[in-house]
Amino acid sequence: MTAAVASHAALAPRVRPSEGLRQSASLSWRTLVQIKHNPMELIDFSLQPIMFLLLFTYVFGGAIAGSTGDYLTFALPGLIVQNALFGTLNTGVGMCNDLTKGVFDRLRALPIARWAPLTGRIVADIVKQAWAMALLLGLGAIMGFRVGTSVAAVLGAFGVLLAVVLAFSWVSVLVGVLVREPERVMVFGFAVMFPLTFVSNVFVPANTMPGWLRSFVDVNPVTIVANAIRGLLVEGPVATPVLQALAWAAGFLAVFGPLAVHAFRKRT
Repeated sequence: MTAAVASHAALAPRVRPSEGLRQSASLSWRTLVQIKHNPMELIDFSLQPIMFLLLFTYVFGGAIAGSTGDYLTFALPGLIVQNALFGTLNTGVGMCNDLTKGVFDRLRALPIARWAPLTGRIVADIVKQAWAMALLLGLGAIMGFRVGTSVAAVLGAFGVLLAVVLAFSWVSVLVGVLVREPERVMVFGFAVMFPLTFVSNVFVPANTMPGWLRSFVDVNPVTIVANAIRGLLVEGPVATPVLQALAWAAGFLAVFGPLAVHAFRKRT
């Protein structure tokens, strides 16, 4: 027993934070490089948002806003938020896959920080999220969307959205660690994300909804994040929704981050 403990200690020595960050970056790069062998991973972040943008703009836009151009200006920031939140589910699916296939068991035998594989997965998916946001903005520009603010505001929108994505990813990580089948992460997503995104002002203005429903929509974190991105990309209030969005992100990170790390340590 003593020999086994000593052997495990030799395999998993204490790692300096700087080394852990370097290892996290290496594992993030490993995840991104896998896209070359499995392009479907990037398609998940590309095809669905393109379909949503085209369908909602050209099918519903005229009926909702009177013209597709006006609807595109309103809806694109919200669709960016919706796509980003659904994209966090891929983090949980990937985490569950790695755990089920024994990837983390092999990594645990290496002299790396215990948190490096977890951080590496999340950082890689945040890079994919940045790609998806840039893709939607580029397609929106082709369709006629015009930024009504400044370059600094656009960069701020990227920063706010990626901060929110980082925080919400921990919810997906927690689910991915707790379940044994990756499909169950998607079931969780459809059960939770769909109501949150559709009962918000992502697709239609909140003032068109019944009062009892609007009371929820106004405090829905998806609405708040959409307002922040809309203000940074188009026009409208910026300071209050941005601060509220970052407060929600901090709250989710504070609650679900430790829970996810605890569940990860117990399972590995």
